[in-house]
Amino acid sequence: MTVSTALLTDHYELTMLQAALRSGEARRRCVFEAFARRLPDGRRYGVLGGTGRFLEALETFRFGDDELRFLRDTRVVDAETVAWLEGYRFSGQVSGYAEGECYFPGSPVLVVESSFAEGVVLETLALSILNHDTAIASAASRMTSAAGDRPCIEMGSRRTHEEAAVAAARAAYVAGFEATSNLEAGRRHGVPTTGTAAHAFTLLYDSEREAFTAQVESLGRGTTLLVDTYDVRTAVDLALEIAGPELGAVRLDSGDLLIQATEVRHQLDAAGNHDTKIIVTSDLDEYAIAGLAAGPVSGYGVGTALVTGSGAPTASMVYKLVQREDASGRLAPVAKKSKDKTSVGGRKWALRRRSPEGVAQAEVIGIGEHPVDDGDDRPLMVELVRDGDVVDHQDIHEARARHAASRDELPRAARQLSRGEPVIPTVYEQEHA
Repeated sequence: MTVSTALLTDHYELTMLQAALRSGEARRRCVFEAFARRLPDGRRYGVLGGTGRFLEALETFRFGDDELRFLRDTRVVDAETVAWLEGYRFSGQVSGYAEGECYFPGSPVLVVESSFAEGVVLETLALSILNHDTAIASAASRMTSAAGDRPCIEMGSRRTHEEAAVAAARAAYVAGFEATSNLEAGRRHGVPTTGTAAHAFTLLYDSEREAFTAQVESLGRGTTLLVDTYDVRTAVDLALEIAGPELGAVRLDSGDLLIQATEVRHQLDAAGNHDTKIIVTSDLDEYAIAGLAAGPVSGYGVGTALVTGSGAPTASMVYKLVQREDASGRLAPVAKKSKDKTSVGGRKWALRRRSPEGVAQAEVIGIGEHPVDDGDDRPLMVELVRDGDVVDHQDIHEARARHAASRDELPRAARQLSRGEPVIPTVYEQEHA
């Protein structure tokens, strides 16, 4: 049974709709845009996540019997509005940045063109998905950048809401993580899954030897053995004895990871296990990963910091009306002017200005018309929904490749973890008179 997404919204979306229907203004053609006024403090770039999930949610944004009954029984809106919602089907256009694309302040990552009524009710749905997934993807990108060629595994399911965990695993994969511990993310989104054993497995047995033996006999000699339940050096000796030269990996989850990894590497190499990998976990973030770059580490498992956005749990995106039909039937720019929360009116298009060598130089946003390509630029907007029908579902494997290419074209300073301004400026080009 298809589950409706129609009530994943705020009360005031529907009361605005009711008032607009009653006044006769609900049919005005409008343009809404989702964008971030700024990046999280000190970040050099952001990564768009969640577009594919939003498009899936849009297809199930329908008010069925249960949803309509709730609205009637609780008197959220009047009978006329309930009747209008019963037939709701988004029939407009949606465009924006493709998922995985890097973005900057003001980037029009999602543009919704429709009547006011059809577009306004999508605000909360769009923002709840984009803000969460973008925050995770942006943090994940910093982590995979710091990790270089070493793989990162998402393992934060136990540190967030159960549904947020699935979305986080998806967003992390888009931004370069190799796999997730979350099986639902594997089933629902096709993210590769992985995992072996926790400390509880070792503690189940009367001895560490019995635990390792049971794991190897079940999962094979190529498994990863967790070696820090008691004494690391003793555990590594046991792992070598039980699994031998085919031991796949050992995992370290506590202590000074750099020192321990170095000692374990010497121990493994002395036994001839040059191919046995060392995986490290334990509250890692991008800074800890960067600090381990000089160590003999094979890969990283990241949990809490990733699923909480590594200090930036939201992308602070907003969804604003930027254009509406005026009395003459033309679309006219509108903008919010309140202090610290201004927006730029007019429908936007964007491209990434690049040098002849292909390095990004600016985020160029055209107001009212497409900005002019000087020959080296890359258009950023893609069509997502045409006349209410989704035309691009934003496959996560394509999004993953897109992100890698988008990040690679940024100036080298984008990979610095030190605090700074966005690595390229945002430049607005006004419509010509």
